[in-house]
Amino acid sequence: MSITAQLRDSVRLPGGHALVNGFAFESRGDAPRRALLQNGHELEVYDLHEVFAGERAPAAVFALPWPGWDRGVHSVSPDGLVAVFSGQRAVRAVGSGGETLWEYRHGCWGPQLGHPHTGDDQEVCRGFEHGSCRVSDDGRFVWAHVVEPQERGGRECWVVLDARDGRELARLPLDSAAAGSFHLSHPDGVHMGLCIGMGQDGILLHWARWDGAELTALDLDETIDRNRILTDVHTGHAGFLTVEQDGADLQLHALDGVVLAHGEPEWADEYPPYWDDGCGFVDADTVIASTLESDEDPEQAHHWLLDADTLGIRGSVAYPTGRVDSYVRPLGDGTWLTYDGSSETLSRWSEAAR
Repeated sequence: MSITAQLRDSVRLPGGHALVNGFAFESRGDAPRRALLQNGHELEVYDLHEVFAGERAPAAVFALPWPGWDRGVHSVSPDGLVAVFSGQRAVRAVGSGGETLWEYRHGCWGPQLGHPHTGDDQEVCRGFEHGSCRVSDDGRFVWAHVVEPQERGGRECWVVLDARDGRELARLPLDSAAAGSFHLSHPDGVHMGLCIGMGQDGILLHWARWDGAELTALDLDETIDRNRILTDVHTGHAGFLTVEQDGADLQLHALDGVVLAHGEPEWADEYPPYWDDGCGFVDADTVIASTLESDEDPEQAHHWLLDADTLGIRGSVAYPTGRVDSYVRPLGDGTWLTYDGSSETLSRWSEAAR
């Protein structure tokens, strides 16, 4: 079955590819959806509603504290006045005027054990490994995936910091050797998710909560495989959505990891397509996913709409403008984004009225 899409908005946004294939998208419940786009030595913050309304200037611009460091996943406070950067050797909060508000030092993500540092704050060591950070939805805390200094064991850990001064409030040791990570806050306003990619060693997924006195982590080891990528959450669902690392299936989970729905359809093709990493909730009733990387049969490279409760396929998406070879970014409000790299055009779509 084919489901027709309706073009809602379209705008030129250089660098917008990171919204559909990267970590530039930041969403907080009913708060404005934002694009956090790196442009040279700056992080530009855009309110997507304002962008589609015709505002071309970013809502805020923050200078990158380490111009040579182009990895890490960063975050911006709910009021848009503070950016928190995940660096190679520190987490740093920067104000709208460019001033450093605080810095939390940690070990180096560089893979070479015991390598020296010159003391230059701008020094960037070799390696692509990185952590991530996320400002809580109430703006009070910063969650950060960091690594301890080698003299303290060099173990990775998950820390909760006071957003006002960077003071460490809680720490959770992790059994990981990360290539990279990202955070996703749950719309319940309480839980924070952390997804850690370890290359061929798989993926670790964690959920935790901080009540101001105790850090409580949910143990998912018995309920979820170590090869699932955290993809999305929605206010209409108490749990979360994942995709298998190799794209074999999608799963809807309760917050404790229990599988509520399994999206592994019986494809008629001899070479069944596999799901791309990017998928999520168009709204509480619908999930969108793509099979663009299924190169065994280019005709299977589609966007698909699925039932959000059962993960059964409703149909493939047909675009009135013709084939759209873009990853997707669902916004949770009934729409989703695609990006045309050749024209640098960001488009917002919805399901056409029947």
